[in-house]
Amino acid sequence: MPKPYPTEFRDDVVRVARSREPGVTIEQIAKDFGVHPMTLQKWMRRADIDEGAKPGQTRTEAAEIRELRKRNRLLEQENEVLRRAAAYLSQANLPKRFYPLVTELAAAGIPVTVTCRVLKLSRQPYYRWLADPIATSEVVEAYRANALFDAHRDDPEFGHRLLADEAAEAGESMSDRTAWRIASSNGWFSAFGKPKRSKGRRPGPPVHDDLCAVVDEDGRTRHVFAADAPNELWLVDITEHKTAEGKLYCCAIKDAFSGRIVGYSIDSRMKSRLAVQALENAVAMRGDVAGCIVHSDRGSQFRSRKFLRALARHRMVGSMGRVGSSGDNAAMESFFALLQKNVLDRRTWTTREQLRIAIVTWIERTYHRRRRQRRLGRLTPIEFENIMNTTVALAA
Repeated sequence: MPKPYPTEFRDDVVRVARSREPGVTIEQIAKDFGVHPMTLQKWMRRADIDEGAKPGQTRTEAAEIRELRKRNRLLEQENEVLRRAAAYLSQANLPKRFYPLVTELAAAGIPVTVTCRVLKLSRQPYYRWLADPIATSEVVEAYRANALFDAHRDDPEFGHRLLADEAAEAGESMSDRTAWRIASSNGWFSAFGKPKRSKGRRPGPPVHDDLCAVVDEDGRTRHVFAADAPNELWLVDITEHKTAEGKLYCCAIKDAFSGRIVGYSIDSRMKSRLAVQALENAVAMRGDVAGCIVHSDRGSQFRSRKFLRALARHRMVGSMGRVGSSGDNAAMESFFALLQKNVLDRRTWTTREQLRIAIVTWIERTYHRRRRQRRLGRLTPIEFENIMNTTVALAA
């Protein structure tokens, strides 16, 4: 298709045709300017209409109509963008992101330029998103959120700093500020840190039945912490004590048969991992423990998924007492009372390492091998187990 002639050229040809001398035909002028005679006649007719000599639509009016049609079409597109955006944002199940909407409108025939102008978006970020809808930063954010969620689910009492530490151990390192932002936006708050808690708030429900409770003839419930053989009933609890460096936590597991501390774990943080490690240490020391009952209170460490998985892995049975009743785990409380009197309160501890050594030394040297118990026939836990194991072996 040939290019249109310039407007100035057409006007000049029309002027020459109108002012031609007598005897000069339109065909001759068209030939002189290299145009077709019919084209020159159309140009002259258009000039008469523009000047008002003949009825018809002038070029100015035609241009105005074209501009009005273009403007009307643009307004319709902008109105459609606003209508679709309002419908898009009214759906609560969709993320509040405009880029997918821009793509949908482009498929419907609305230019990206129009949509971005109405929604006040920049086109370059949109085209970058279109080339790579899932940015690398979003993938990293998702992995970090998953790590924080797993840590919060296992230890609901942790704040964002401890959650960040747990996520780092899982391979997703981040700053405390980033952990706070992700946890706050998802509502993962510490069970001890949320403000305006109701005064009557109680710990979570027990995950096990109380297998140590016995109902008397008069209907009263009491607890019996006795076993006829090793690894039938274990009692577990956690204690804490201050040092100049901060608190030190000790989770100990006691065999109700001999009173021996079959496993313990000491750490500077009271995590579910503390209880799990104490259980793993006890299993490593005792061997086959399938069917053993592990009785505890309703602490979050003993209700955590990690601790429950450890019990299931070793085929052990959980047992859990009531809330705020120290008698439901009295045998373990008595051991911690001895530890408190003989070690923890004896002096002021400067470092956690000093207190840790003192606790371990007292348990292994004094409590196990020197402290005799009346219920064991004035024997130490180690002596009692050795005698009972020898008796069983001889009887077999």
